[in-house]
Amino acid sequence: MVYSAVSNGYLKGFAEGRIFTGKSKGVCFPGLNCYSCPGALAACPIGALQAELTEQGFRFPFYALGFLTVFAALFGRVICGFLCPFGLFQDLLDKIPFSKKIKRLPGEKIFRMGKFVMLILFVILLPMLVLDIVGQGSPWFCKYICPSGTLSGAFLLIKNPLLRNTLGFLYAWKMFILVAITLLSIVLYRPFCRYLCPLGGFYGIFNPISLFRYRIEEKDCIHCGVCEKTCPFEIPVYGKPNAIDCIRCGRCVDACPTGCIRVVKPFVAEKKKETQKA
Repeated sequence: MVYSAVSNGYLKGFAEGRIFTGKSKGVCFPGLNCYSCPGALAACPIGALQAELTEQGFRFPFYALGFLTVFAALFGRVICGFLCPFGLFQDLLDKIPFSKKIKRLPGEKIFRMGKFVMLILFVILLPMLVLDIVGQGSPWFCKYICPSGTLSGAFLLIKNPLLRNTLGFLYAWKMFILVAITLLSIVLYRPFCRYLCPLGGFYGIFNPISLFRYRIEEKDCIHCGVCEKTCPFEIPVYGKPNAIDCIRCGRCVDACPTGCIRVVKPFVAEKKKETQKA
């Protein structure tokens, strides 16, 4: 929550309904933080990647891809768990009481591939291959899908009547996506992160090799399944501690009765477990 407040700390933007344009907007924050948010002090890495891919004449996106790779290699999806404003938005919705919460949707495994479809098709291929008359692509994910951008852009609409007059089908479509994800987030934990987020998909690929990861002490594990029952994504942590869908929320670590799930942190020496004598 603190990170989200800091990364969107341009309060004057919310008050006046305009986007911050300072020098820090030329760099990225690691979470899904839309450029169009009035409070955003930096750019979104997915937006930056598409901006580089849609320029006239193909240029390899060294900056955006390098930025993503460095953070992915260091932290994996811990960024999703603690450094993403839209992840926080879904966490807050999950706290709303509801009579019957659900753990998964029918066809869960297929739906979970959606984030890779978004990454490969909407973030990379379509912006590169579908060009306008002057040879320039469009940021397909930001333009047609991203609910974070729709939510952030709403603050601009409140203060700008001229912008409201330009609304059409595209905005209605994106608002439909945002409303659907908002309602689903009340009954299902983080549906956007689970099914659609290309940033989470990219970070998740690095989960098994990132410097921040989980490790199971096999000799201490009793295979009780408590970690899987506690995990909001139903990951069998005892067998797949670094699964692609794991956002490192830490619930399994806290719930493990034997303490066999160890957190390996970048540049931090792991503390040896002290054996308690009865």
